[in-house]
Amino acid sequence: MSIWEYANPKKFITTTTPIVPWVLGLSIALLVVGLTWGFFFTPDDFRQGSTVKIIYLHVPAALMAINAWFVMLIASLIWLVRRHHVSALAARAAAPVGIVMTLIALITGAIWGQPMWGTWWAWDPRLTSFLILFLFYLGYMALWEAIEDSDTAADLTSVLCIVGSVFAVLSRYAVNFWNQGLHQGTTVPVATGERSISDIFFVPLVMCMVGFGLLFLALVLMRTATEIRARRIKALEARMRG
Repeated sequence: MSIWEYANPKKFITTTTPIVPWVLGLSIALLVVGLTWGFFFTPDDFRQGSTVKIIYLHVPAALMAINAWFVMLIASLIWLVRRHHVSALAARAAAPVGIVMTLIALITGAIWGQPMWGTWWAWDPRLTSFLILFLFYLGYMALWEAIEDSDTAADLTSVLCIVGSVFAVLSRYAVNFWNQGLHQGTTVPVATGERSISDIFFVPLVMCMVGFGLLFLALVLMRTATEIRARRIKALEARMRG
């Protein structure tokens, strides 16, 4: 069985439809347990007090905001190379979910930063690149809506996605490039496996991260199926007018 079989719209919908409720249910369960555990059953940090508990929203949201753009990048590249419409529609479907994650990360970051840094916002390299990524999300969604021909829109948004990936990378690794920024380093560096957080905070954080990831997956699968159906309706309407 080839993965490209799922580029068939009918195959994609029939395969993903029964999976979505399970993925969504598991994500909700993990988020309920992780957030409840993190906010109500973990101690205050000896430096940051109870403010540190916003980590259970901020870190997973920021992680998914960046990874959502990378998912859009992969889907866009598949569209440009293989011209599979499902991949273009999946990229389009991921954008609204990604921008909500980005907005959550920006808001929670400001709430966390104010008591820690004494300001709601600073032109820190990571914060600035993250804000630019948010603007790219807006531009990406606006470009899809502005162009009537779906293939042309997919082409142009794919190019925009490639360009915006620069800021997705900077959002992830800015603290490694510029040491003078206010933002702290990565709490759980994937490359080294080391972490600067105790187990009592780490376990619920991982649950929230996995929960956010599964929620993103469920929403993108649902939205992609919706985009496929909308494309079919548009094609039928065009035939009827013709």
